[in-house]
Amino acid sequence: KYLMSSELIKRIFTSIILLIILFILNFSNFFLIGLFFVCGWICLEFSGIFEKIFKKKRYYWFFQFLSLFYIFLIFGPIATQLHGRIEFGASGGSVFFLYILSICFFTDIGGYVVGNIFKGRKLTKISPNKTVSGTIGSFIFSTFSLVIFSQIDIELYSLSYKNLIFCLLVSLVSQVGDLFVSFLKRKAKIKDTGKIVYGHGGILDRMDGIIFAVPFVGIYLNGFEHINLLIIFFK
Repeated sequence: KYLMSSELIKRIFTSIILLIILFILNFSNFFLIGLFFVCGWICLEFSGIFEKIFKKKRYYWFFQFLSLFYIFLIFGPIATQLHGRIEFGASGGSVFFLYILSICFFTDIGGYVVGNIFKGRKLTKISPNKTVSGTIGSFIFSTFSLVIFSQIDIELYSLSYKNLIFCLLVSLVSQVGDLFVSFLKRKAKIKDTGKIVYGHGGILDRMDGIIFAVPFVGIYLNGFEHINLLIIFFK
C-alpha cells in the first residue's frame, strides 16, 4: 500500500508539472516549436524500440519510416489543425485541444488508481499490470474532463449524451494506444521508452494515448461530422 501510495503521488506530481508545461505551450506562440520537439523525441524513442525488436533485420528501417510518417505527417498536422480551429469558443481551438489532452490524462490516472485499488481480472497479456477494473476506471475518470470544462463553456462542453460518447471514444482510443505501445515495449523487452520524465519513463510513455487520440479526434470531426478538412485548414 505504501509503495502504491508513493508511486501514485510521484505520478500525479510529475503529471501536474507536465500539464503546466503543456498548458503554457498550448496558449503561447511556441506551440509549433514544442510540438515539433515532442514529435522528434517520440520518433527517437520509437527508433530505440524498433532497434531492439528488429536488431540487424531489414524490417527496422521500414517501421522507422512508418513511425516518422505517422508522427510528422498525421499526428503533427492534425494536432496543429485542432489547436488552430477558430470555431471552438473565444480562445479558439487551444481550449478544445487542452480538453482532448485532459481526457487522455484522466484516462491514464483513472486506470492506474482504480486498477491498483480494486485489482481483479487482468485485461490482456500484452500489459500484465492492466486490469478490467482499471479500464472501467479509465472510462469513468475521463468524464471528469467534461465536468471541468463545462465550467468554462457550459454550451460547448454540456453534459449531453453526445459529449459523453465523444469523451468515452477518445478515452477508448487513448487506452488502445497505450496497449499498442505496451505491446511494442514487451516485444523489445524494455520497461520504459526512455528516462527523460522522472517517474514516468520517456516522452512516448506519457504520449502513447495522445498520439492516437488526437488523430482520432481529427477523423471524428472531419469525417464523422462531414466537415470539409481543406476548408477548415485554410481558414
